[in-house]
Amino acid sequence: MSEHSKTLSVYRFWQKKLVEWKDDISHLIYPNSCLVCDRETPHKKNQICHLCETELHLTHFENYLEATKLDKLFWGRVQLEATYSLLHFEKENSTQAILHGIKYQNKKNLAREMGKRIGANLIKIEKFNTLDCLVPIPLHPKKEYQRGYNQSLLLTEGISQFTNTPSLENALKRIKHSDSQTKKGRFKRWENVQQTFKIDKKSLNKYKHIALVDDVVTTGATLEACVQEIQKSYPELKISILSLAIAN
Repeated sequence: MSEHSKTLSVYRFWQKKLVEWKDDISHLIYPNSCLVCDRETPHKKNQICHLCETELHLTHFENYLEATKLDKLFWGRVQLEATYSLLHFEKENSTQAILHGIKYQNKKNLAREMGKRIGANLIKIEKFNTLDCLVPIPLHPKKEYQRGYNQSLLLTEGISQFTNTPSLENALKRIKHSDSQTKKGRFKRWENVQQTFKIDKKSLNKYKHIALVDDVVTTGATLEACVQEIQKSYPELKISILSLAIAN
Protein backbone atom coordinates (compact mmCIF):
# COMPACT_ATOMS: atom_id res chain seq x y z
CA MET A 1 0.00 0.00 0.00
CA SER A 2 1.37 3.42 -0.93
CA GLU A 3 2.00 6.11 1.65
CA HIS A 4 -0.85 8.18 0.20
CA SER A 5 -3.27 5.23 0.48
CA LYS A 6 -2.24 4.63 4.10
CA THR A 7 -2.79 8.29 4.96
CA LEU A 8 -6.20 8.29 3.25
CA SER A 9 -7.20 5.10 5.08
CA VAL A 10 -6.22 6.56 8.46
CA TYR A 11 -8.10 9.78 7.64
CA ARG A 12 -11.27 7.90 6.76
CA PHE A 13 -11.00 5.78 9.93
CA TRP A 14 -10.81 8.81 12.21
CA GLN A 15 -13.45 10.65 10.21
CA LYS A 16 -15.85 7.72 10.79
CA LYS A 17 -14.91 7.63 14.49
CA LEU A 18 -15.58 11.35 14.91
CA VAL A 19 -19.05 10.97 13.35
CA GLU A 20 -19.80 8.03 15.69
CA TRP A 21 -18.62 9.97 18.75
CA LYS A 22 -20.69 12.99 17.70
CA ASP A 23 -23.77 10.78 17.34
CA ASP A 24 -23.11 9.12 20.73
CA ILE A 25 -22.79 12.47 22.49
CA SER A 26 -25.92 13.73 20.76
CA HIS A 27 -27.80 10.63 21.91
CA LEU A 28 -26.71 11.22 25.52
CA ILE A 29 -28.06 14.77 25.40
CA TYR A 30 -31.12 14.02 23.25
CA PRO A 31 -31.97 10.31 23.70
CA ASN A 32 -33.96 8.57 20.97
CA SER A 33 -37.46 7.67 22.07
CA CYS A 34 -40.10 5.38 20.62
CA LEU A 35 -42.59 7.29 18.50
CA VAL A 36 -45.47 5.32 20.00
CA CYS A 37 -44.74 4.87 23.73
CA ASP A 38 -42.00 7.49 24.25
CA ARG A 39 -39.69 4.99 25.98
CA GLU A 40 -36.00 5.48 25.25
CA THR A 41 -34.81 3.34 22.37
CA PRO A 42 -31.28 2.06 21.59
CA HIS A 43 -29.06 4.38 19.59
CA LYS A 44 -29.44 4.14 15.79
CA LYS A 45 -32.36 1.71 16.05
CA ASN A 46 -35.81 1.91 14.51
CA GLN A 47 -38.09 4.80 15.41
CA ILE A 48 -40.55 2.38 17.03
CA CYS A 49 -39.32 0.17 19.85
CA HIS A 50 -39.34 -3.63 19.60
CA LEU A 51 -42.23 -4.00 22.07
CA CYS A 52 -44.48 -1.60 20.16
CA GLU A 53 -43.50 -3.27 16.88
CA THR A 54 -44.69 -6.65 18.18
CA GLU A 55 -48.00 -5.09 19.31
CA LEU A 56 -48.89 -3.54 15.95
CA HIS A 57 -52.24 -4.90 14.69
CA LEU A 58 -51.28 -5.14 11.02
CA THR A 59 -53.99 -5.95 8.46
CA HIS A 60 -51.61 -7.59 5.94
CA PHE A 61 -54.05 -6.47 3.24
CA GLU A 62 -51.10 -6.25 0.85
CA ASN A 63 -51.01 -10.06 0.84
CA TYR A 64 -54.73 -10.59 0.16
CA LEU A 65 -55.80 -12.15 -3.13
CA GLU A 66 -59.50 -11.83 -2.32
CA ALA A 67 -61.49 -8.72 -1.39
CA THR A 68 -60.58 -7.19 1.99
CA LYS A 69 -62.91 -5.89 4.66
CA LEU A 70 -62.16 -2.36 3.45
CA ASP A 71 -63.03 -3.26 -0.15
CA LYS A 72 -66.36 -4.72 0.96
CA LEU A 73 -67.22 -1.68 3.10
CA PHE A 74 -67.72 0.40 -0.06
CA TRP A 75 -69.43 -2.20 -2.21
CA GLY A 76 -72.69 -0.80 -3.59
CA ARG A 77 -71.85 2.70 -2.37
CA VAL A 78 -69.14 4.15 -4.63
CA GLN A 79 -66.91 2.79 -7.40
CA LEU A 80 -63.28 2.43 -6.26
CA GLU A 81 -60.12 1.23 -7.97
CA ALA A 82 -58.38 -0.11 -4.83
CA THR A 83 -58.26 0.24 -1.05
CA TYR A 84 -55.63 -0.27 1.66
CA SER A 85 -55.36 0.10 5.44
CA LEU A 86 -52.22 -0.63 7.43
CA LEU A 87 -53.71 -1.39 10.88
CA HIS A 88 -56.79 -2.85 12.54
CA PHE A 89 -58.39 -0.52 15.09
CA GLU A 90 -60.21 -1.58 18.25
CA LYS A 91 -60.64 0.28 21.53
CA GLU A 92 -57.75 -0.32 23.92
CA ASN A 93 -55.45 -1.88 21.29
CA SER A 94 -52.15 -0.34 20.21
CA THR A 95 -53.73 1.26 17.13
CA GLN A 96 -55.89 3.43 19.39
CA ALA A 97 -52.75 4.73 21.12
CA ILE A 98 -51.14 5.46 17.74
CA LEU A 99 -54.19 7.32 16.42
CA HIS A 100 -54.56 9.26 19.67
CA GLY A 101 -50.90 10.26 19.57
CA ILE A 102 -51.16 11.41 15.98
CA LYS A 103 -54.40 13.35 16.43
CA TYR A 104 -54.09 14.81 19.91
CA GLN A 105 -50.48 14.58 21.13
CA ASN A 106 -48.67 16.38 18.31
CA LYS A 107 -46.82 13.21 17.22
CA LYS A 108 -46.20 14.42 13.69
CA ASN A 109 -43.17 12.20 13.11
CA LEU A 110 -45.24 9.16 14.08
CA ALA A 111 -47.79 10.08 11.39
CA ARG A 112 -45.05 10.43 8.78
CA GLU A 113 -43.47 7.12 9.85
CA MET A 114 -46.83 5.34 9.53
CA GLY A 115 -47.24 6.96 6.11
CA LYS A 116 -43.89 5.53 5.01
CA ARG A 117 -45.02 2.07 6.10
CA ILE A 118 -48.20 2.42 4.07
CA GLY A 119 -46.09 3.47 1.08
CA ALA A 120 -43.76 0.49 1.52
CA ASN A 121 -46.72 -1.88 1.18
CA LEU A 122 -48.38 -0.14 -1.77
CA ILE A 123 -45.64 -1.32 -4.12
CA LYS A 124 -46.79 -4.89 -3.38
CA ILE A 125 -50.33 -4.21 -4.63
CA GLU A 126 -50.68 -4.24 -8.41
CA LYS A 127 -53.74 -1.99 -8.54
CA PHE A 128 -51.73 0.86 -7.03
CA ASN A 129 -49.06 0.71 -9.77
CA THR A 130 -50.87 3.38 -11.78
CA LEU A 131 -51.40 5.74 -8.83
CA ASP A 132 -50.27 9.23 -9.79
CA CYS A 133 -51.62 11.54 -7.06
CA LEU A 134 -52.39 11.56 -3.32
CA VAL A 135 -55.19 13.70 -1.85
CA PRO A 136 -55.36 14.05 1.95
CA ILE A 137 -58.81 14.36 3.51
CA PRO A 138 -58.98 17.98 4.71
CA LEU A 139 -59.92 19.31 8.11
CA HIS A 140 -62.09 22.37 8.45
CA PRO A 141 -59.78 25.43 8.76
CA LYS A 142 -61.08 26.06 12.29
CA LYS A 143 -60.24 22.53 13.46
CA GLU A 144 -56.86 22.56 11.70
CA TYR A 145 -56.04 25.85 13.40
CA GLN A 146 -56.96 24.41 16.80
CA ARG A 147 -54.93 21.23 16.24
CA GLY A 148 -52.09 22.94 14.45
CA TYR A 149 -51.87 20.40 11.61
CA ASN A 150 -53.85 17.94 9.50
CA GLN A 151 -52.93 14.36 10.42
CA SER A 152 -54.05 13.06 7.01
CA LEU A 153 -51.63 15.45 5.31
CA LEU A 154 -48.78 14.14 7.50
CA LEU A 155 -49.63 10.56 6.53
CA THR A 156 -49.66 11.67 2.90
CA GLU A 157 -46.20 13.21 3.28
CA GLY A 158 -44.87 9.89 4.57
CA ILE A 159 -46.46 7.92 1.71
CA SER A 160 -45.15 10.42 -0.83
CA GLN A 161 -41.64 10.21 0.63
CA PHE A 162 -41.57 6.48 0.01
CA THR A 163 -43.38 6.29 -3.34
CA ASN A 164 -42.47 9.69 -4.86
CA THR A 165 -46.17 10.17 -5.65
CA PRO A 166 -47.12 13.88 -5.62
CA SER A 167 -49.77 15.10 -3.20
CA LEU A 168 -52.38 17.83 -3.65
CA GLU A 169 -53.20 19.46 -0.34
CA ASN A 170 -55.89 21.80 -1.64
CA ALA A 171 -57.70 19.61 -4.16
CA LEU A 172 -60.48 19.09 -1.60
CA LYS A 173 -61.77 21.62 0.90
CA ARG A 174 -64.00 21.06 3.91
CA ILE A 175 -66.55 23.86 3.76
CA LYS A 176 -68.77 22.79 6.67
CA HIS A 177 -67.53 22.44 10.22
CA SER A 178 -69.20 19.14 11.15
CA ASP A 179 -69.54 17.79 14.66
CA SER A 180 -67.22 15.00 15.76
CA GLN A 181 -68.09 11.65 14.19
CA THR A 182 -66.77 9.58 17.11
CA LYS A 183 -70.05 8.75 18.87
CA LYS A 184 -72.36 8.77 15.86
CA GLY A 185 -73.92 5.74 14.20
CA ARG A 186 -73.65 4.92 10.49
CA PHE A 187 -76.62 7.01 9.31
CA LYS A 188 -75.77 10.00 11.52
CA ARG A 189 -72.18 9.93 10.24
CA TRP A 190 -73.40 9.87 6.63
CA GLU A 191 -75.88 12.71 7.34
CA ASN A 192 -73.19 14.71 9.14
CA VAL A 193 -70.85 14.88 6.12
CA GLN A 194 -73.36 15.61 3.36
CA GLN A 195 -72.39 18.76 1.41
CA THR A 196 -69.30 19.07 3.60
CA PHE A 197 -66.65 18.93 0.87
CA LYS A 198 -65.93 20.98 -2.22
CA ILE A 199 -63.47 20.11 -5.00
CA ASP A 200 -61.15 22.49 -6.80
CA LYS A 201 -62.40 21.52 -10.28
CA LYS A 202 -59.13 22.35 -12.07
CA SER A 203 -56.79 20.62 -9.61
CA LEU A 204 -57.19 17.05 -10.90
CA ASN A 205 -57.23 17.67 -14.65
CA LYS A 206 -53.94 15.92 -15.42
CA TYR A 207 -54.41 12.86 -13.20
CA LYS A 208 -55.90 9.48 -14.06
CA HIS A 209 -55.67 7.63 -10.72
CA ILE A 210 -55.75 9.32 -7.31
CA ALA A 211 -55.89 8.02 -3.74
CA LEU A 212 -57.72 9.71 -0.89
CA VAL A 213 -55.75 9.48 2.36
CA ASP A 214 -57.40 9.39 5.81
CA ASP A 215 -56.34 8.36 9.31
CA VAL A 216 -59.07 5.87 10.20
CA VAL A 217 -62.08 4.37 8.41
CA THR A 218 -65.09 3.43 10.52
CA THR A 219 -68.34 3.57 8.53
CA GLY A 220 -66.66 5.13 5.47
CA ALA A 221 -69.14 8.03 5.40
CA THR A 222 -66.49 10.76 5.10
CA LEU A 223 -64.62 9.03 2.28
CA GLU A 224 -67.87 8.19 0.49
CA ALA A 225 -68.85 11.87 0.53
CA CYS A 226 -65.44 12.86 -0.87
CA VAL A 227 -65.57 10.28 -3.66
CA GLN A 228 -69.07 11.37 -4.66
CA GLU A 229 -68.01 15.02 -4.78
CA ILE A 230 -64.99 14.24 -6.97
CA GLN A 231 -66.96 11.99 -9.31
CA LYS A 232 -69.39 14.81 -10.07
CA SER A 233 -66.57 16.61 -11.88
CA TYR A 234 -64.42 13.63 -12.86
CA PRO A 235 -66.65 10.62 -13.54
CA GLU A 236 -63.85 8.74 -15.38
CA LEU A 237 -61.16 9.32 -12.73
CA LYS A 238 -59.94 6.19 -10.92
CA ILE A 239 -60.19 6.72 -7.16
CA SER A 240 -58.58 4.61 -4.46
CA ILE A 241 -58.59 4.86 -0.67
CA LEU A 242 -55.67 4.69 1.75
CA SER A 243 -55.93 4.82 5.52
CA LEU A 244 -53.76 4.20 8.51
CA ALA A 245 -56.44 2.09 10.18
CA ILE A 246 -59.79 0.39 9.69
CA ALA A 247 -62.17 -0.13 12.59
CA ASN A 248 -63.15 -3.73 13.35
